[in-house]
Amino acid sequence: MLTPLGRLDKYAASENVFNRQMVARSLLDTLREVCDDERDCIAVLERISRLADDSEPTVRAELMEQVPHIALFCQENRPSIPYAFSKYLLPIVVRYLADQNNQVRKTSQAALLALLEQELIERFDVETKVCPVLIELTAPDSNDDVKTEAVAIMCKMAPMVGKDITERLILPRFCEMCCDCRMFHVRKVCAANFGDICSVVGQQATEEMLLPRFFQLCSDNVWGVRKACAECFMAVSCATCQEIRRTKLSALFINLISDPSRWVRQAAFQSLGPFISTFANPSSSGQYFKEESKSSEDTSVEDKNRIRDQEVPEDILIRPEDVTADPSTSNSSVKLESTMEDDAETSSKSPGEISVSVDSSLLCTLSSESHQEAASNENDKKPGNHKSTLRPEVGTSSQDSALLDQELYNSFHFWRTPLPEIDLDVELEQGSEDKFSPETAEAAPEVPTPGSPSITMATRKELEEMIENLEPHIDDPDVKAQVDVLSAALRASSLDAPEEASSTEQRSDAQDALGVSELANCRRSPDASVPFASSAVENMDSTLRYIHNDSDLSTNSSFSPDEERRSKVQDVVPQALLDQYLSMTDPSRAQTVDTEIAKHCAYSLPGVALTLGRRNWHCLRETYETLASDMQWKVRRTLAFSIHELAVILGDQLTAADLVPIFNGFLKDLDEVRIGVLKHLHDFLKLLHIDKRREYLYQLQEFLVTDNSRNWRFRAELAEQLILLLELYSPRDVYDYLRPIALNLCADKVSSVRWISYKLVSEMVKKLHMATPPTFGVDLINELVESFGRCPKWSGRQAFVFVCQTVIEDECLPMDQFAVHLMPHLLTLANDRVPNVRVLLAKTLRQTLLEKDCFLTSASCHQEAVEQAIMALQMDRDSDVKYFASIHPASTKISEDAMSTASSTY
Repeated sequence: MLTPLGRLDKYAASENVFNRQMVARSLLDTLREVCDDERDCIAVLERISRLADDSEPTVRAELMEQVPHIALFCQENRPSIPYAFSKYLLPIVVRYLADQNNQVRKTSQAALLALLEQELIERFDVETKVCPVLIELTAPDSNDDVKTEAVAIMCKMAPMVGKDITERLILPRFCEMCCDCRMFHVRKVCAANFGDICSVVGQQATEEMLLPRFFQLCSDNVWGVRKACAECFMAVSCATCQEIRRTKLSALFINLISDPSRWVRQAAFQSLGPFISTFANPSSSGQYFKEESKSSEDTSVEDKNRIRDQEVPEDILIRPEDVTADPSTSNSSVKLESTMEDDAETSSKSPGEISVSVDSSLLCTLSSESHQEAASNENDKKPGNHKSTLRPEVGTSSQDSALLDQELYNSFHFWRTPLPEIDLDVELEQGSEDKFSPETAEAAPEVPTPGSPSITMATRKELEEMIENLEPHIDDPDVKAQVDVLSAALRASSLDAPEEASSTEQRSDAQDALGVSELANCRRSPDASVPFASSAVENMDSTLRYIHNDSDLSTNSSFSPDEERRSKVQDVVPQALLDQYLSMTDPSRAQTVDTEIAKHCAYSLPGVALTLGRRNWHCLRETYETLASDMQWKVRRTLAFSIHELAVILGDQLTAADLVPIFNGFLKDLDEVRIGVLKHLHDFLKLLHIDKRREYLYQLQEFLVTDNSRNWRFRAELAEQLILLLELYSPRDVYDYLRPIALNLCADKVSSVRWISYKLVSEMVKKLHMATPPTFGVDLINELVESFGRCPKWSGRQAFVFVCQTVIEDECLPMDQFAVHLMPHLLTLANDRVPNVRVLLAKTLRQTLLEKDCFLTSASCHQEAVEQAIMALQMDRDSDVKYFASIHPASTKISEDAMSTASSTY
């Protein structure tokens, strides 16, 4: 008989703790009862304030769990109780952040974050009531546990309160907490949330205030702090500019990868792929698959840089945005891209004459992709995949072109080391039309290139000294890997000298075969040759620091000529990072770092491939093949789930050459691996050429066979993919290859598989009927009638009704065609001896067919036949049949009733 307020007062004053807990739980209900009266609402809120002073922690914790719900109620009823939350509830939440009881503090922290996430706290209250308390709790003299929790709350609330409040109120105290010398727990919390803070405050504040603190945390004497830094490295990198990312963060990350603690190294290797992905440049990553997909912007850029008279191939033009201007990123190998920047500017200033710098490596250091593409005379011009190929002029005859290509890509010439004697070091004379000749090559000032003996001799002693210094620490796997790389570089440099004399004649022949005389405007100025030598010498220190050499970056012990010449140098990411990433497949890493390190490598490989671009796929090809043959099925499964994404990144040619064999291997793997391929079968096959795509028609049948026959989800996924594959194949292929699989799935033992298969068959009927001529569609319908409509098993006849129902719902056939081919056989089932078939038939006729306007407007003879069948079903001896034959169509859900019939019958 008590009023809500009286009941509240009675139990709030009870000495029984459970009664007071019940009061806390019932506060929201009490507010709803008195919400019409503003005075009563204020009275309830005042009782909440008194209840917050309860001495029992469980009561305070229970009250705090209800605060977010009460705050949301106050927000919805704001006109009745204005400022209720700010005045009564928020002070309780803030006060509980420093409560003596741990459970109360945890619930108040959760309540505060929930309130901020739902935007129930005003901005003014955040600045004046919440942040000052948190700053006070993080003071040096504060309790250790409270300080750690307050720092965590500050970090978590930063994305919710925005950049302005974070920079003014949170950032200064956060920077102080990063240097807390007494409490490593505080530093660990700061390190774990460093990326979130960086993403909120932006690039400028990150680089000016946060990066110095981050460097200190990465060298902290507690391994847990360093591990937290490694885990958030990607987020920090995203908040910095490209120059700092390349020059400072890369070296810092290398230190974490070689950390003495195994746990730090493990976290660093897991973050290595994501960190490399932050170097991605959208303008050069190749976000299209085929030539037709090239955007108009890319086309316009190429049109602007097109060479008049076609005297220089367009493939060696590099867009300015693709070239990194950061001097610290260059290494000992001179990149063609880096030499193009000035020449591209020259071309824009004087469109009548173009001058392009050509390095000696242009003649021989060709990727295998370029080899294949040029050998097949497919002139794909793709941003981010620039090929250093010299093609004959347009006017050259086809016979000469074939001969030139044969000589140009001779396997012997292809892998020869570039020699300084035949460098295209020709002086650039503006307006000069002189042809390139051996005499001019000899007269040109000889410039030492990275592969020249002069630089090799200068660095050989340094390499030997570094190897000697590292040998005492050879037990460390990281040091061993560095020694292997340095040894490989030393051996490769020693191979240059003996090859010089024997290969000069062959290189001269290759020079003639290249048709160098046709490059009338390919000139190099004396000034342009200077940076080649200076940059090579100046960057030798950085080369040694990153422990790689332009001769060979492979860390394996075999040094065949092909592997030695196949350079893994690129200019997108620091080479040291890529080397460490490639080493993740080393078996020793699994023992010294993480047993699942190969899985992490496989997981991030598409992101790394996208960052490097398809022109640098040769750097990852060997690693991808190693992962694809890994003994752990989890590694192969990871690759199988992402191979379709990698195909989009690489393009059609590289996909056909490198991914299709691996894809074929996955098709024959364990079911755990095959399901990854199957889930994205359509996504991968649509990227292949139509002839290559047809080869997989013969293998689709194999998906019906699984290691475990109970794995019905595998067959359900196959049916889903076959629906998508219908658009990729011709009607004859659909009829010959996909039809048998679909009919097999329609008779599956699991109803979920059958349901998807009915959709598949109906879509197949639609496609084949729309084909010209529609004979395949008629044949499929006749087979449905024979195999299912007249099946001796009642389950087959029921499946036939399901297919007809799906055809009607999705309008896969014109109603007149349906009436001719399927209606007569469907109506004959009204006399079926099994009630389950008649029940489904009644649903189909009453709830599906009679709902279609097209059927109601068709010939009266069809309507009369249907009405007679329905009348017969209404007089059926089975009560369920009579019910569904007479029920109004809108009174039930078709799919649910049909599904219940299917699941309850067999």
